[in-house]
Amino acid sequence: MIEILQARRKLCYTLMTDFTIHQLTPEEWPRYRDVRLRALADSPESFASTLVDSQKFAAERWIDRLTNPAAAVFVARRKGEDVGLIASAPYGDWAGLYSMWVAPAARGKGVGDALVAAVIHWTTAQGQTRLVLDVGETNQSAIKLYTRMGFTPTGITGTQPPPRDHIREFQMAVKLPR
Repeated sequence: MIEILQARRKLCYTLMTDFTIHQLTPEEWPRYRDVRLRALADSPESFASTLVDSQKFAAERWIDRLTNPAAAVFVARRKGEDVGLIASAPYGDWAGLYSMWVAPAARGKGVGDALVAAVIHWTTAQGQTRLVLDVGETNQSAIKLYTRMGFTPTGITGTQPPPRDHIREFQMAVKLPR
């Protein structure tokens, strides 16, 4: 009976959302490239890398980022379009959360929460004990999302690398369930 109720809850959740979360494979590198370039064009101050530099990457570089079995890249898809991106990679017993972005038309619809939840689930399954990220101190919507998902400031602050070294960031982390 419990399994049926859990299955129904999942089914209801699936029916109530109009997007899916998918982990990309190396063969899907063009999708990764396209959504990453859209993210950099839309929100350049949210990322350490630049659109100009990323546009120069060869296919092999995009493929390499998706080939590491210890890392993961997820996209959110809504109405046939990729509308969100997030990545994670481990460092010992902790993992980093990177490249978080949601397309403007999909913001406020739960896509960001679902992407972060996917990374939390994935990193927990990989055995990491903590998930860490850096966020710009003026990016209030991202700060609210991360806080809602259980992240708290660690007290570590810094700036992005040039040419965005004028952007102050602070680190947030969440302890993962064991």
